[in-house]
Amino acid sequence: MTAPALTTIGFDADDTLWQNEAYFRLTQDRFTALLADHAAPEHLQARLLEAERRNIGAYGFGVKGFTLSMIETAIEVTEGRVPASVIQELLGAGRAMLDHPVELLPHARDAVVALAQSHRIVLITKGDLLHQERKLAQSGLGDYFHAVEIVSDKRPDTYARVFARHGTGADQAAMVGNSLKSDVIPALDAGAFGIYVPQGETWALEAAEEPAGHPRYAQIPDLAGLSALIARFGG
Repeated sequence: MTAPALTTIGFDADDTLWQNEAYFRLTQDRFTALLADHAAPEHLQARLLEAERRNIGAYGFGVKGFTLSMIETAIEVTEGRVPASVIQELLGAGRAMLDHPVELLPHARDAVVALAQSHRIVLITKGDLLHQERKLAQSGLGDYFHAVEIVSDKRPDTYARVFARHGTGADQAAMVGNSLKSDVIPALDAGAFGIYVPQGETWALEAAEEPAGHPRYAQIPDLAGLSALIARFGG
């Protein structure tokens, strides 16, 4: 039996289409420098990661939750003695991340423009609603997407629902992203293709084992080869 043709392509946003994690890393370095008199960098980073893990359910993903987790960690490691000036700097760092210009990754525009001519393309991203909407507007890519879904989390049922709403079902869709945990594995579990595009360092809470050998999984070094891969998948 011939496999159904691909009709719909989902794209992650942060660190798939534009730079993101690098700004978190730079801000985290600033955080550890500000608190260097209170704890070693490795300890601070571990405590911050613990706070982020605790707070995802309350604050969700994105800069605002990260900023609140930095402030919470600063209060904890200083036993409540963190200077107000440090809190002010952390708030300023978070605001600077929200205001940072969008920097498209190599080949992102070409890949989106090319596939928009032949497929339904859908942006499927986690994070703060206002921030993601602002980044999409600044990217110049918004008009190429047939739909945009800013979701609280990415699970198999998320992809099943989105690809049914904006396409012809998960079995005729592919999801493209830099996170195995959020973009690839749950899309595969929903019945879609999962295309992994690594981009620098991955946030520890997004780490997952590669689904090597899965018939609908592929990895490419960057988005330059995406159109050719979609064609080989039956798109």
